[in-house]
Amino acid sequence: MNISIDSMTPAETPTAQLAAWVERLGQRLAQRDIDGALDLFAEDCHWRDLVLFSWNLVTLEGKADIRDMLEARLEETKPESWKLEGESTFADGVLEGWISLETEVARGKGYVRLKDGLCWTLLTTMRELKGFEEPTGRRRPMGAEHGHGRVDRRNWLEKRRDEEAALGITEQPYSLVIGGGQGGLGLGARLKRLGVPSLIIDKAERP
Repeated sequence: MNISIDSMTPAETPTAQLAAWVERLGQRLAQRDIDGALDLFAEDCHWRDLVLFSWNLVTLEGKADIRDMLEARLEETKPESWKLEGESTFADGVLEGWISLETEVARGKGYVRLKDGLCWTLLTTMRELKGFEEPTGRRRPMGAEHGHGRVDRRNWLEKRRDEEAALGITEQPYSLVIGGGQGGLGLGARLKRLGVPSLIIDKAERP
């Protein structure tokens, strides 16, 4: 029997249903109840994590992979503050929406899709490291600086050369990115944006 969304009570709306699922997942992970958390996932499920839990770019396929990741990373990451962001949608049997969450060292966002009340796909991504928050507003990089009042008169090339000369000498890398492919370069650029000194290495001479 098909039920119209318009006929649902507030407690039955897609947004309320997804919010309740997100809350249950957060509670079970906070209790370190891995079995209980896995009960919220379908047999055919996928979890794509971009750095937030794994410190890597990984796709977990099925409950066994998800269990292995949680057993290895749950106690260290200590995820909390799972929340649904905005309204969810329901179409073709899939309930989906954006979520936010935190770990002990980072803030993240994600996206979840449910089928028949169980998780089909889950995406979690690191948005910012605590203590290395996103430079926004007046703190954001301004690019070219013009006029007599600018503080730093170096051009882009001069700044780049100074960065290369300082890294490993007066400024030590905080993180090491292994692999200069698309993912590694993107992660390195993101860390630089957050003000995290990083070193990218690759077996090839050039990216």
